[in-house]
Amino acid sequence: MITIHVLNGPNLNLLGRREPQIYGSATLSDVERLVREKAESLGASVVFRQSNHEGQLVDWIQEAGAQEAGIVINAGAYTHTSIALRDAISGSGAPTVEIHLSNVHAREGFRHRSLIAPVSVGVICGFGPLSYLLGLEAVHRVMVERARQAVPSKH
Repeated sequence: MITIHVLNGPNLNLLGRREPQIYGSATLSDVERLVREKAESLGASVVFRQSNHEGQLVDWIQEAGAQEAGIVINAGAYTHTSIALRDAISGSGAPTVEIHLSNVHAREGFRHRSLIAPVSVGVICGFGPLSYLLGLEAVHRVMVERARQAVPSKH
């Protein structure tokens, strides 16, 4: 079974209360419920976590890589500042999709640059909680395709 780690960075525990005009009214628990439902429909298992601490996120990225799991990550502000997360993603070997609730490109200039996008298989932003579901489906498809390519042909 494919396993996908959905990792959430700083301040995402405040979803539903923090700047709802930008991030919406859904809580992180609401997002987790949607993600689990989508994972079940894909036949995948999910590990869903949130931390305000960069080192904890690094540990979880390395854990996902060691388990040959995929990653959907909303790194929050660490997206724009964390070389440590970039290096962890790159070193883990885990296919990773970066996601954001808001359209970061329609916001402040400092949010336009991601340090983790270059080591991710893709980026999804601007769709609210749907960004998580799109990210989950995307990384699942990448993992299915990689597994298919790894199986030797019987010709």
